[in-house]
Amino acid sequence: MIRFVTETGSTNSDLAAQLRAGEAVPEGQWLVADRQVAGRGRQGRNWFDGSGNFMGSTVVHCAPRDPSPATLALVAGVAAYEAVAGVLADPSRLRLKWPNDLMLGDAKLAGILLEREGDAIIVGMGINLAVAPDLTDRKTIALTTLGPAPDRDLFARALAAAFDRELERWRTYGLEPLVRRWESVAHALGTPLKVHPPGEDLLEGSFAGLTAEGALSLRLADGSTRAIHAGDVMLVNEES
Repeated sequence: MIRFVTETGSTNSDLAAQLRAGEAVPEGQWLVADRQVAGRGRQGRNWFDGSGNFMGSTVVHCAPRDPSPATLALVAGVAAYEAVAGVLADPSRLRLKWPNDLMLGDAKLAGILLEREGDAIIVGMGINLAVAPDLTDRKTIALTTLGPAPDRDLFARALAAAFDRELERWRTYGLEPLVRRWESVAHALGTPLKVHPPGEDLLEGSFAGLTAEGALSLRLADGSTRAIHAGDVMLVNEES
């Protein structure tokens, strides 16, 4: 259930407009664009529309017994990891970074944007299959640094299948196995981090895993840990 379009403003915005109009957008359906002219990242950042990259969105309809909708970022991250790892000869440098980045080495390969529309969560992903954006505040990378870019349409199908599997596990088994799986493919415990929570000064510490609720656990210099529920997170060597 993938609909491919040549060009749009933003696949997230298109699905949001459909939901606001009362249209049925079933789970498992994806909207994938060859080009986005108004793509967005977290906190209103513009996002790159490079030809050959994956740019797409899907919808999750939240049910009362589902885990916290915010943890769909972990679901999407694991799905993106699985899809990308499947096209790499050696995925050892592929790592997740909280809350929603997929890293190749110390450079950003993919990002995830969650937006709420009523009882639905729109999950958007941008994955640099062919070309990487030139960002001023962080390193970026594309899979073409390792070899030929994977076919975008085949990759889209693999990602949709991976997301369906992880979503079913999230609903069936809850957060504990998801958190364990996410941590297993994240950067190592003790990795130095800089964190900028909303409205606060910059924090520096090290990665201490995730909390049971899926928040970032940051170990501070005094040995204490702090749960981070929102904010920008940077690997110390990620900055350009």
